[in-house]
Amino acid sequence: MELQEAKLKFIEAWGKLGSEWGINRTMAQVHALLLLTPDAITTEDIMEKLNISRGNTNMTLRDLMGWGLVEKQHRAGERKEYFFAEKDAWLIARQVAQERKKREIDPILKLLNELSEVKGDEKDPEYKTFKTSVNGISKLTKNVNKALGTMLKADENWFWGSIFKIFK
Repeated sequence: MELQEAKLKFIEAWGKLGSEWGINRTMAQVHALLLLTPDAITTEDIMEKLNISRGNTNMTLRDLMGWGLVEKQHRAGERKEYFFAEKDAWLIARQVAQERKKREIDPILKLLNELSEVKGDEKDPEYKTFKTSVNGISKLTKNVNKALGTMLKADENWFWGSIFKIFK
């Protein structure tokens, strides 16, 4: 397989994987392209290589910057903007984990804390079922949050070493 064909396969696969994780397919493909590109490239380069519109490209780049996965760069004497993605997989994973924590885990923890304060009759089966479910989900979510916190602070080798010890 030639390099260009391999790049296209990777971009397609990253896009499919992204959509399975709830990320826009185009957003994942733009990120994949930037992962495979050694230097920062322009909006026009992205549009041409992925055959997507300017509006879609601009919106996607804004989203990727919002996730902290892509940075915009300027070059002296040029009006064009250039875009670059971090290549280190561990740093990417940590950034995604941090954003998902902020966007998903933190809000649900806040809601679960509010729901755990609901008062009711301990003998009422609906109340007992509600409390049991909310407490169980809350405990699980707090453990996930703790694991993410550990990951965000950890060195890559320590983190994976610790995970692998658990499964031995």
